[in-house]
Amino acid sequence: MFTGLIQAQGTLFHKGDTQAYIRWEPATLPPALTDVELGDSIAVDGICLTVETILADGFVAAVSPETLDRTSLGRLPEGSRVNLESSLRVGSKIGGHFVTGHIDGQGHLEAAVATEDSWKLSFTVGDRRVARYIVPKGSIAVNGISLTVADCSPSGNWFAVAVIPVTYRETTLQYLRPGQAVNLEGDVLGKYVEKFMGGSEDAPAGNSVSLEFLAEHGY
Repeated sequence: MFTGLIQAQGTLFHKGDTQAYIRWEPATLPPALTDVELGDSIAVDGICLTVETILADGFVAAVSPETLDRTSLGRLPEGSRVNLESSLRVGSKIGGHFVTGHIDGQGHLEAAVATEDSWKLSFTVGDRRVARYIVPKGSIAVNGISLTVADCSPSGNWFAVAVIPVTYRETTLQYLRPGQAVNLEGDVLGKYVEKFMGGSEDAPAGNSVSLEFLAEHGY
């Protein structure tokens, strides 16, 4: 589990088709990333990866075919900058929202416009697995960054976010160019609500919570 608050950036290198090597600058790492152990989970551009090998300047993680198919990881060129966040620890502050590191699908940057006190980024989403969870003022993780949806289309196939300068400066959002793919994860709370309301495609018959049920039980 993660929070979507990026702790550092790393550089991505591919090791064959099934491993990713993430290099970082040890001298600039925050405490949360200095005591990494084998088997730890680290979100790389929002993708939960497991540390298989620890190196002096980074780590190596296995990458499954599903990860390569669902995310942008396999298509990022060598030397790309990526966002890093260690897994949430018991008692830690939760400043973003609950992020699982399980990517729903991809979107693409439409435009990045500097305003007087922030950046406005807009994205297109062609994947219904993601679009269905995008709602006004809801939470969305973009390349692992916890952001709030400022505006969106009714179907969720387009949305915009306002990004404060420190977030833009300290994450890989600054490197995005129009048309570039990003990893998207919808709010996990919305997924469970959808499931219990019987709205998901794989919801079991007879196991939904209707508005009538909620009203009858005082909600």
